[in-house]
Amino acid sequence: MSLFDWFADRRKNAPVVRSSQGPEPDEGDGLWSKCPECDLVVYRKDLVANAHVCKGCGYHQRINSDERIRLIADEGSFEAHDADLSPTDPLAFKDRRSYADRLRDSQQSTGLRDAVVTGLCRLEGMPLALGVMDFRFMGGSMGSVVGEKLTRLIEEATARRCPVVIVCASGGARMQEGMLSLMQMAKISGALERHRQAELLYIPLLTHPTTGGVTASFAMLGDLILAEPKALIGFAGRRVIEQTLREKLPDNFQTAEYLQEHGFVDKIVPRTELRATLALLLRLHAPSRRGQPVAP
Repeated sequence: MSLFDWFADRRKNAPVVRSSQGPEPDEGDGLWSKCPECDLVVYRKDLVANAHVCKGCGYHQRINSDERIRLIADEGSFEAHDADLSPTDPLAFKDRRSYADRLRDSQQSTGLRDAVVTGLCRLEGMPLALGVMDFRFMGGSMGSVVGEKLTRLIEEATARRCPVVIVCASGGARMQEGMLSLMQMAKISGALERHRQAELLYIPLLTHPTTGGVTASFAMLGDLILAEPKALIGFAGRRVIEQTLREKLPDNFQTAEYLQEHGFVDKIVPRTELRATLALLLRLHAPSRRGQPVAP
């Protein structure tokens, strides 16, 4: 029996745990949404109007790349770049399913070519190079196309002398591409170093989750590192770290709040305040005009 089959048998034979709270509220009509954190049921239009943030407990629901771009960019200003880049299967990788099949399914279900959308836009009239990772596409994993699109975006921003914002949401490097995915860490980091040498601003926004090779590279190389509340941010998993250190980790370990307390995150920004916060930071760090500082 293979390891995959063994896990499949364990899942099949696991007891089903049923809630004693009675049946769940009906959300099948699509008009209502229940918060997975506090169980508050709200009108879906109200949830969308509040940037998919629960008004009861502040829980930030995961949003896709299109919604994120609408949240940040001025209306109608986003111009996608390299949208035709599509991944290949250089290793002919296969586990329980082939990598080619997984790619095809993710592309059909999301309408994306890969796990990041990049382009130029404006934020309150200011130019911005924006990259948004989408967790729906194979867990936002970083493969060759993700690395290439982000590198091209940063190089374009350096040439145009405009700031870069990358919204991170990823499980890490894409194992189906092996070493080719790990190479993207150095490639993106090199582009960011050239951007820094040009004295230009780079801001990563860490959302839930940001882990693995993304955390180990461009997610932590920002001039200012922002994060959403309670986002999971880390490299290795909690259980692996506990087994390695042989000690119990704090309950809030690898949360945005824990990382801010320990100096890894500069500011935690609720999603409803993100656009205003980014606009303020862009104005504060904009190059002066005719020797006069740009007003905040």
